[in-house]
Amino acid sequence: MNLDQAPLSAVMRVARVRVLAGQEAQARQLEEIGFLPGEPVCVMSRGWWGGDPLAVRVGLSTFALRREEAACIELEDPHA
Repeated sequence: MNLDQAPLSAVMRVARVRVLAGQEAQARQLEEIGFLPGEPVCVMSRGWWGGDPLAVRVGLSTFALRREEAACIELEDPHA
């Protein structure tokens, strides 16, 4: 599952940030702000129109991400 598909308030864990062709800088930026493997992550809310942006908590920080950015973050169940 990717972060853009995660249910609200479900605490998941970052598995990895996918690097898409031509978007290496975006993937690096997501990692620099804390989206690293093993970090707890939770979608706190979604925007009204089309669900954009997403308010996301990773570790102790909260960020607004576009759905396009959130789709690059792969998740794993922390209890698995």
